[in-house]
Amino acid sequence: MPKRARSPIVVLDPVMASPVMRSFDRILRAVATKEVTVTFSGESGSGKEVMARRLHEMSPRRGGPFVPINCAAIPEALFESELFGHERGAYTSANERSVGKIEVANGGTLFLDEIAEMPLGLQAKMLRFLETRRYMRVGGSKKIEADVRLVLATLRPLELEVRAGRFRADLYYRIQGIVLDVPPLRERRRDIPPLLDAFIAQLSATHDVEPPNFVRTARAAMIAYDWPGNVRELRNVVELLCILREGRSVRLLDLPPAIRRGRADDSPDTLVVPTNRPLDEIIDRIVDAAISAEKGNLTRAAHRLGVSVRTLQRRAKAS
Repeated sequence: MPKRARSPIVVLDPVMASPVMRSFDRILRAVATKEVTVTFSGESGSGKEVMARRLHEMSPRRGGPFVPINCAAIPEALFESELFGHERGAYTSANERSVGKIEVANGGTLFLDEIAEMPLGLQAKMLRFLETRRYMRVGGSKKIEADVRLVLATLRPLELEVRAGRFRADLYYRIQGIVLDVPPLRERRRDIPPLLDAFIAQLSATHDVEPPNFVRTARAAMIAYDWPGNVRELRNVVELLCILREGRSVRLLDLPPAIRRGRADDSPDTLVVPTNRPLDEIIDRIVDAAISAEKGNLTRAAHRLGVSVRTLQRRAKAS
């Protein structure tokens, strides 16, 4: 059988379906046009780099490059060269000149992810660059000018890092601008359905498979789950299911156990779903738990499950 032609990869745009994200986007649009340092804070996987890219694309610098650096992923010994570049012969393995990320970002946006992980020794050099907009490559003697907008992201509040002596106070005050907290996915559940659909399309195309179909109970469980790993965790789960359930239905029993159980924490309304029981019994337990959690309010319970009130009423009468 001939192999199917590969579908084009779908580019995932930021999803702003929930009220909290629509409000966030209004603020983002307002600050995008201002030449001010922006720091995105928030939990791991919540989409800080996605929002940083959106900020760049809405800014006057959108015609320039967007250059990301993950400060936590670069060995300390290589960090200065990665940022500023180096001249040939600057150190033993420097066989040729290397252009640094600042030079690459000239005219655009330099995004420093996990800024709290930047080595203390390099923070002083970063401060000098921000004050003068000039720097030298490692092993060089010529000063180079660069015009970049600095956008940052951090998991830990920088003021606490300053107090702990892990971040320079002078650099902190120099980069102190606007801080935008990216809400975790559990606080914007209305974004889950469009994110789910976008990831199904994107990842099915990436892996050249027929998209799976999430049945209603599976979608409801995905919406109810708290997603401690946020958008990144959602993407990883969808990718796994696209591969394992190619072109077939994704049922409740096909989901990872944590999602079948309902919530990621140990709160009193945690739903434990028995995986060895008939599907009808599992659905009944999910329906009962949703109604109980909403104190008998069928409208709110239906919203929680992602189904219509009429469907919930029929299910409740049948059980």
